[in-house]
Amino acid sequence: MPNKLIIVGGGQAAAQAIHVLVQKGYPGHITLVGDEPDPPYQRPPLSKKYLAGELDRDRLYFRPRTFYAQHEVTLELGIRATALDAQAKHLTLADGRELAYDTLLLATGSRVRTMNVPGAALENIHYLRTLSDADKICALMQPERRLVIVGAGYIGLEVAAIARARGLAVTVLEAADRVMARVVCQEVADFYSHAHADAGVAISCNTAVSEFTGAGRITAVIAADGRSFPCNFAVVGIGVLPETTLAEQAGLRCDDGIFVDEFSRTSAPDIYAAGDCTNHPNSILGGRVRLESVQNAVEQAKIAALNILGDAQPYAQVPWFWSDQYDLKLQIAGLARQYDRVVIRGDPATRRFAAYYLRAGQILAVDAINSPKDFLIGKKLIAAHAQPDPALLADSNVELTVLAGNAEGVATRRV
Repeated sequence: MPNKLIIVGGGQAAAQAIHVLVQKGYPGHITLVGDEPDPPYQRPPLSKKYLAGELDRDRLYFRPRTFYAQHEVTLELGIRATALDAQAKHLTLADGRELAYDTLLLATGSRVRTMNVPGAALENIHYLRTLSDADKICALMQPERRLVIVGAGYIGLEVAAIARARGLAVTVLEAADRVMARVVCQEVADFYSHAHADAGVAISCNTAVSEFTGAGRITAVIAADGRSFPCNFAVVGIGVLPETTLAEQAGLRCDDGIFVDEFSRTSAPDIYAAGDCTNHPNSILGGRVRLESVQNAVEQAKIAALNILGDAQPYAQVPWFWSDQYDLKLQIAGLARQYDRVVIRGDPATRRFAAYYLRAGQILAVDAINSPKDFLIGKKLIAAHAQPDPALLADSNVELTVLAGNAEGVATRRV
């Protein structure tokens, strides 16, 4: 059994792997290398409760520093791993030190997409990925200030909702033709657009940004069509990229993420990877995927840790995601890719409904808005490759169940 394990990364996947390894009695020494000064912490609350001031900083951390000391986990924090030699099995840090390993787990996560337009380096243009980012944005959220958000994805809309609740004037600019275009259908996008408009957020779709202007500090965002949107600060949320720099430099196979097999093994011996940075096979979804979700980071890290311990287990689960905006909880299960039909269950006017995505009659994904039951049952239907009658699926008076051991969903009318 290897006795020197290094984990690179400081997010959910790293924390979960350490938890499993400690719980299962890993017989060697664990070192965590992270480029942020804090021990592993939760990222989703950064654009939700933490940014809203509803969650204390200490509650973000998965474990206090004393936990790592108690279990003899060495923390190398605030320092970046700059090079990896997969043959010699050592990791080089930014201060020149070389750390030898027997097994390595890459949990490097993702990095924000940045904008390459004139003025992009002006002061008060922010991205939201780290705890430090959230603190800076939070400090700027003062009533009556003007905020322009570039990007109407999860992050942009969550920030918009919080900013409006704190009394800011908020404008959201989106290059696509609808909000959350990558992840939801037109019906769900329209619902959220109306919800934000009702809250006083100005959303402009089909609006590309060509420039940021200001004398040292941003004062306006300029659209490609020449329109100017004045602001005191801006938040850019245009997606993330898998952090594969270290893996690529070391010659590991990468293509939209670090390639791993169902056991979280990379193309190099004794190197595993888990979380947002991976491109992995999923037998439920029928292909390879890269996922940016807490669920994937947690579950894939568990599998990686178990395989490091010699307990060979494959990874394949229905992915799920969530977003909090105002009093609306959006829970998504599955991946809405190449669907040919959307079935709406419930009435959007009640602010509680679900959108089911089908391809050739089979449920691929579900968006559940304030409807946890649709979310929970939807996950089961997706895993079972269910093909329920669309008319029954749309009827909110019908109870959906899945027959144990059956690959099809069954709809039975309530009595």
